[in-house]
Amino acid sequence: MQAYLLDFANFMLRWLHVIAAIAWIGESIYFVMLDNSLRTPKAAEDREKGVFGEMWAVHGGGFYHNQKYATAPAKLPEDLHWSFWKSYTTWLSGFALFVMLYMTSPGFYLVNANSDWAWVANLSGWQANVLALLFLLGGWVVYNELCKRISPNMERDGLLSLAVAVMMVVVAYLSTQLFTGRAAFLLTGAVMATAMSANVFFWIIPGQRRMVKAMKAGETPNPLDGKRGKQRSVHNTYFTLPVVLLMVSNHYSFAYSHEYAWVIMSLFIFGGALIRQFFVLMHAGKIQPAYPVAGTALLAVAFWVAAPAPSGSDTAQASAEVTLAEVQSIIENRCVACHSSEPSQPGFSAPPAGVAYDSREQIAQQHAKIQEVVASGYMPLSNMTDMTDEERAAIAAWSE
Repeated sequence: MQAYLLDFANFMLRWLHVIAAIAWIGESIYFVMLDNSLRTPKAAEDREKGVFGEMWAVHGGGFYHNQKYATAPAKLPEDLHWSFWKSYTTWLSGFALFVMLYMTSPGFYLVNANSDWAWVANLSGWQANVLALLFLLGGWVVYNELCKRISPNMERDGLLSLAVAVMMVVVAYLSTQLFTGRAAFLLTGAVMATAMSANVFFWIIPGQRRMVKAMKAGETPNPLDGKRGKQRSVHNTYFTLPVVLLMVSNHYSFAYSHEYAWVIMSLFIFGGALIRQFFVLMHAGKIQPAYPVAGTALLAVAFWVAAPAPSGSDTAQASAEVTLAEVQSIIENRCVACHSSEPSQPGFSAPPAGVAYDSREQIAQQHAKIQEVVASGYMPLSNMTDMTDEERAAIAAWSE
């Protein structure tokens, strides 16, 4: 019953996380589109009131007229709309999911027993948990310091973008060394998501509050608050597509269990950012297909890097000697504790991803997937059932 309760809580928390993320990202993308679609107001009275730009739109059977003020409007309404709870709810629910799924079983999901760094492979569960928390915190601190030191007045944003790109490559590499493959992809995405939400919490909303306070007091707002908020919002919009991809990557072991998983991850991040750039520019009236072409090219390179190597002649020759019955024996000893309709492994109320190996038919149906995850070393998780290299080779040679 305890495992079922945890599964149900995970189910509901994941639902909340997805809903909050859709609302936050959707609103963020909308406001970027709105900001880039503004045109000089045609009415003289609007320009005299300080209206910087406007956009007319039709949606849902109605017409909308959006206006943006370059300076303080004559009067601010009491029911001014603020956008922050969607961001906070997304991050808090995502962190709660990480605690529930990963930090409650760190030896299972976080400890990278195959790391090239011996001290990482020998971490205990609680040490891996602390390392994961420091990884998230460190990612935000480094990113924030880059923003403050390289472009404090938003005058060198191009150089800052390059520095953040280098930082993400470093984060991708470190994550694959410090944590298991699936956790590495998730934590790299979480570093970006933490920066996004922290941008809202520490910079965008406080700056907007200072601007509103100054307006109500009849003072001129500090222009740096607006510029800084715009800078961090722009960063958030380029993080969006890579974060979403990394968060849904946990079902695709060909990427996170690869020897060059950090390269694949970096290609995904830059490919997503380039594709997002196309839409940002499109809203400003600039159609530049080179960006989605370049982004798609990076994804194609990732596909090429992640592709499994073709079987050699020796493997093909040995495959005739490995039968389904032999593979079933290995799987019963090494995999069925979790992958069963009634798992015996504590913490599981149902087979992971709904994949059970209770019969030869079920094993045969998952032939290609079993070979992929076993050959990569991803399964069994942390090799908790001590699958041998000989058993992995036998599964790789199985051709029935």
